[in-house]
Amino acid sequence: MAPGDVKKTNFISQIIEEDLKSGRNGGRVATRFPPEPNGYLHIGHAKAICLDFGMAAEYGGECHLRFDDTNPVKEEQEYIDSIQEDVRWLGFDWGEHLYYASNYFDQLYEWAVKLIREGKAYVDDLTADEIREHRGTLTRPGTESPYRNRSVEENLDLFERMRKGEFPDGAKTLRARIDMESPNLNFRDPVMYRILKATHHRTGDKWCIYPMYDWAHGQSDSIERITHSICTLEFEDHRPLYSWFIEQLGIWPSRQFEFARLNITYTILSKRKLLQLVKENYVDGWDDPRMPTISGLRRRGYTPESIRDFCDRIGVSKADSTVDVGLLEHCVREDLNKRALRRMAVLRPLRVVIENYPEGQTEQLDAVNNPEDPSAGSRKVPFSRVLYIEREDFMEEPPKKFFRLAPGREVRLRYAYFITCTSVVKNAGGEIVELRCTYDPATRGGNSPDGRKVKATIHWVNTETAVNAEVRLYDHLFTREDPNKVDSEDLDWKTNINPNSLEALKDCKLEPALAEASPGEGIQFERMGYFCIDSKDSKPGAPVFNRTVTLKDTWAKIAKQG
Repeated sequence: MAPGDVKKTNFISQIIEEDLKSGRNGGRVATRFPPEPNGYLHIGHAKAICLDFGMAAEYGGECHLRFDDTNPVKEEQEYIDSIQEDVRWLGFDWGEHLYYASNYFDQLYEWAVKLIREGKAYVDDLTADEIREHRGTLTRPGTESPYRNRSVEENLDLFERMRKGEFPDGAKTLRARIDMESPNLNFRDPVMYRILKATHHRTGDKWCIYPMYDWAHGQSDSIERITHSICTLEFEDHRPLYSWFIEQLGIWPSRQFEFARLNITYTILSKRKLLQLVKENYVDGWDDPRMPTISGLRRRGYTPESIRDFCDRIGVSKADSTVDVGLLEHCVREDLNKRALRRMAVLRPLRVVIENYPEGQTEQLDAVNNPEDPSAGSRKVPFSRVLYIEREDFMEEPPKKFFRLAPGREVRLRYAYFITCTSVVKNAGGEIVELRCTYDPATRGGNSPDGRKVKATIHWVNTETAVNAEVRLYDHLFTREDPNKVDSEDLDWKTNINPNSLEALKDCKLEPALAEASPGEGIQFERMGYFCIDSKDSKPGAPVFNRTVTLKDTWAKIAKQG
């Protein structure tokens, strides 16, 4: 699925089409993606990106990338850079429409003064805890602040002094005067500004008061004349407040629409919890391949096409649901199956000596690059007397349904010959360290001229030309489908972290063509899964490969049965 290819089957597209038919907004479509630069984007953000940018492209509109940079304590340029990289990597471009909420700080301040002059906002001296207590609950109305009825003149003076930095952090806030008994808690005199003496990454020390998200959000949409402000459902109860601010200010009426956020099994998508994983060193940074961040998925080997396909398949609705992580894995398998070159890699090597193969001889055998893509052609793989095979492809005393190599048994070496195990060599500790085998020269290419059958084909790597590499095998970061679920109040969600989510194999043997692999290139290790070069730790002469996903596709089986 190409960027901007959005199926017109969701309720957002229906709203846009109805607006276009009625001539609303003069036939314009303008959406926006408004991340807060306080962390890296994750797969849930990818769903929003595909929707925001995809809808704009579908209907010939524009999509703005706007950073909600209203909290300088948590925001960093690193996050801004990573967000732009992720959006571009997914295949989308905002063109000239790059904005920041901080662009509008002067305008927001002027509008706040306007509300104070009209008696619709006031300076409050209550602490954050006191405000929370006065707010009430869903069953108990709020209580008015004792400072709620200050005069317009006093409020204007205090607000100006707040701006000048005369009061310490947390000493005062600016609140909207609405309705402390409203059934919607967001109407109970929400805070518009707080004092925060912190240097902003763009405005420096110009401001020591910063707007709250609920104050900046709707007005930013209005300033940019966003026609369809698409948010997740947790902002549904906030929409009436955004509309109230816009109505009181008499500014352009942007409209908001909400959809269900993404939930995936075995996955945490809380930015706060992801930050904990990073800061407490449970993972190796935001781009750890076990993380559900876009940068983590990219480093693991996921393609932008597979993520866009996933977002298209799960659709857009208002109903909360949880998606099986198997669907995400299925999407990347489908994509990589079409494009990934096939290579042989032995992850847990066991030495094999073919005793009747001529010593000192090496021959080049033909191997297919991708059976799904004839245009990918073939390559030559070197074959000689001493090879490596997977340790798990041999058993000295095999059970009934084990068909791979065993003493006296014949198997096919992929692209090469039939071999038969004749003896086993062990070390002093009884560990198998080498197999002695014979080969049938008449079976070159893996075919038998006499028509005899073998029940297994195994892969191999020539010892003389093998590339040494580290290979990292990744599993789910959490052991439970719902990582937030715990068995008792004494435990927290981090007890569900999978201690076996990473297995690093240090002495793997790869065919020589893999020495030329480049970051971002998806490769299928035959019989083992899809892999890619690690973009951070891999070095020339010391490659590190990450497993993107295994070959086994449980989701495809489930979908077929359903």
